[in-house]
Amino acid sequence: MAGTIFDRTRTPLTVWFSVCWYFATGKDGISALSLKRTLEIGSYQTAWAVLHRLRSVLVRPDRERLRGKVEVDKTYIGGKEAGLSGGRAKGKKILTCIAIEILEPNGFGRCRISPVADASSESLRAFVLDNVEPGATVITDAWQGYRGLEKKGYIHARRSQRAASAQGEDPGDLLPGVHRLASLAKRWLLGTHQGAMDSEHLPSYLDEFVFRFNRRRSRSRGMLFYRVLELAVAHGPVRYKDLIMSHSPKAVPPNRRGIAAIHPAWSDLRRAARGGKSPTPVKWILQCLLMLHLGVERNLQ
Repeated sequence: MAGTIFDRTRTPLTVWFSVCWYFATGKDGISALSLKRTLEIGSYQTAWAVLHRLRSVLVRPDRERLRGKVEVDKTYIGGKEAGLSGGRAKGKKILTCIAIEILEPNGFGRCRISPVADASSESLRAFVLDNVEPGATVITDAWQGYRGLEKKGYIHARRSQRAASAQGEDPGDLLPGVHRLASLAKRWLLGTHQGAMDSEHLPSYLDEFVFRFNRRRSRSRGMLFYRVLELAVAHGPVRYKDLIMSHSPKAVPPNRRGIAAIHPAWSDLRRAARGGKSPTPVKWILQCLLMLHLGVERNLQ
């Protein structure tokens, strides 16, 4: 598997496929600690690195931008801090931009979430240009940083929270899509990952949330598993030194039961590869590998 994210990793491919299955089929995903316990992987760092390698492949470089009516807003994402009140109190929180398609007559389409450096016009316009197709109707609040979108080819609809409050309306109803999405993202980060992420790795977690939200209507968990594998083999290698950046993953006390007891799940998966019983759906794995192999051969012809 040279040239893919599996390249030069000491984790067996059978374990990689099991991780991809749990990653794709879990409704809310899986944390590194839960993955370590589920597959009985001997090291938290290994589970952490495997999941982050998967997160790094979830964004296709050629993905389509949002279209139609799109709500755009910003919020701070991060845990509670002493002395700070309200969701917009900055502190160590990270300013994040959110965009979501508004469907007619009701409902929501695809979304995009990404941290930004600040709330300046340069940062906000760059986020819109990267994620929204020109010609779309961009709905924002009255923040001055959104000015100038008309010159970039967008239809800009501004909604003033101050004017809504003066008329006795609820300002929260002006941008219901982004507010709901922000709430879901924060709840997911706190629920699945217990809020345990830093500013360097937050974009990867948000990419995973966007991947799941945009495929929330998928009826086949197996096809999501296939999509993850397809993205994995199409992506270049991701090295551990590139993942850790300036921080190291949280250390977990090692299991002292002995080498033979640390990796029973790994042994099961190796036996499954030789025809034994497997805790994961080997049929799906083989079918997906066959489709991926045929796709690679087709591209080489």
